[in-house]
Amino acid sequence: MTQQEEYDDAMFDFSRGDYPAASAKLRALLQAEPAHFEAQLALGMALYRQGDYAAAIAEGHKAERLRPHEQLVHTNLSLFYQKAGDKKTAEHHGLQARIASWKTGLAQGTSPAAADPELEMAKPQPVQFPDMPWKKKPSP
Repeated sequence: MTQQEEYDDAMFDFSRGDYPAASAKLRALLQAEPAHFEAQLALGMALYRQGDYAAAIAEGHKAERLRPHEQLVHTNLSLFYQKAGDKKTAEHHGLQARIASWKTGLAQGTSPAAADPELEMAKPQPVQFPDMPWKKKPSP
């Protein structure tokens, strides 16, 4: 079985909600290929779904070492820390995720506002005036 097939098999278990099986398969894949970023990211999420926040955080930091400026890494770490009760660290990783999304947008030639709709300036709304019954309507 190829690494891609092993990963797909683990993700199938994940999609069915069998997180222990997915975790075991992802760990086996990572033992053979420690630099498999997607497997590392998925393992953290599988552990999170099992409620093992400390292990999810540890695996999330391994993914962070593989790709330190990846938005999804910091989004996941923010979620893991939030569930573990560490709001300050969760906010730090939330900010890092936002910064990573801005950098991604800039690298692709778009503005931060285009990468994140929340950062767009408000667009003016047309003004609706009420009917003015005191004004005479022109006769036909």
